[in-house]
Amino acid sequence: MDRQTGVIGLGAMGAGMAGSLRRAGLPVRVFDVRSEAAQKFAAEGGTACGTAAELAQQCDVVISVVVNAAQTEDLLFGAGGVAEAMKPGAVFVMCSTVDPAWSAALEGRLAERGLLYLDAPISGGAAKAAAGQITMMTSGRPEAYEKCGTVLDAMAAKVYRLGDRAGAGSKVKVINQLLAGVHIAAAAEAMALGLREGVDAAALYEVITHSAGNSWMFENRMAHVLAGDYTPLSAVDIFVKDLGIVLDLARSSKFPLPLSSTAHQMFMQASSAGFAKEDDSAVIKIFPGITLPPAAQ
Repeated sequence: MDRQTGVIGLGAMGAGMAGSLRRAGLPVRVFDVRSEAAQKFAAEGGTACGTAAELAQQCDVVISVVVNAAQTEDLLFGAGGVAEAMKPGAVFVMCSTVDPAWSAALEGRLAERGLLYLDAPISGGAAKAAAGQITMMTSGRPEAYEKCGTVLDAMAAKVYRLGDRAGAGSKVKVINQLLAGVHIAAAAEAMALGLREGVDAAALYEVITHSAGNSWMFENRMAHVLAGDYTPLSAVDIFVKDLGIVLDLARSSKFPLPLSSTAHQMFMQASSAGFAKEDDSAVIKIFPGITLPPAAQ
C-alpha cells in the first residue's frame, strides 16, 4: 500500500515536488497558505487540505517546503501545529535551508512526540523540481529512510544519505549555498565590469559560457540579466538569509570566510536598495555606472 504523502508549501519548489509525486502515482495531499495554489493542484489530481493539521492527520510522510526555520517552527509547534496532529511513527521531511544545529535539535524534539524526522534540504531550482530531478541532501535515522525512501526517489534525481542523525544534510546544504551565493555575486561582478568596459553583453555571455571561467550560476543567472527579467525564481533576500546562515555556522567555530562575507554584503546592499524581492541576479544592480540590458518587449 502506498504511503499517504503530504506536501506543505506550494512555491516554486514545493509545487514541482508535489507534481513529481503525483506523476509517480503516489497519493498526494497538499496545503498552502494560498488556498488557490492548493486548489489548482487538486484540480489536476491530488487532494487539497484546508489546514496543515488536517493534512498531517492523514499522512504517513509530511514534506515541508517552507522558506526558513522560523516558518518551520511555526508550522510544527504554532497554533494548529503539525507536530500535534501527525500520526505516531510518521515522518516529517524538512526541506528548508536552516542552521544545522537547529535541525539536529529538531530531530530530538520530534522524537519526544513519537515522530521521525529527516533533515533533507534541496537544490536544483523550479524546473528540476517540476521534472523530479532535484538533489536532496539528507540525514536521519534508518527508520525514517525506511518510511520515505520511495517518496524521496519520486522527487529527486539524487538522494544523498549523509548520516544517521539530523544535521549533516543541512551542513552540506549550507556549504552548497556558500558556493551558490559567491558564484552569483562573482558572475554579477564580471558582467558588470564587462558592461562598464563597453563589451557587448550577449557576446560576453557567449564567450564565458564556453570558457574556463564559466559556472552554472553565471550561465543560469546572467541569462536573466541579458533578458532584463528579474522575476524572482530565487530572490535576493534568499541569499541574505542563506549566506547569513553560512556566516553564523562559521562564526560558531571561528572559521574565516572572506568571500562569503563579501558576497553577503553585496546581497545586503541589493536588498536595502529596494531589490529584496527581485531575482537574486539583481545583485548586479548595485554596481554604478553601467547600463543593464532592457527587458524584452
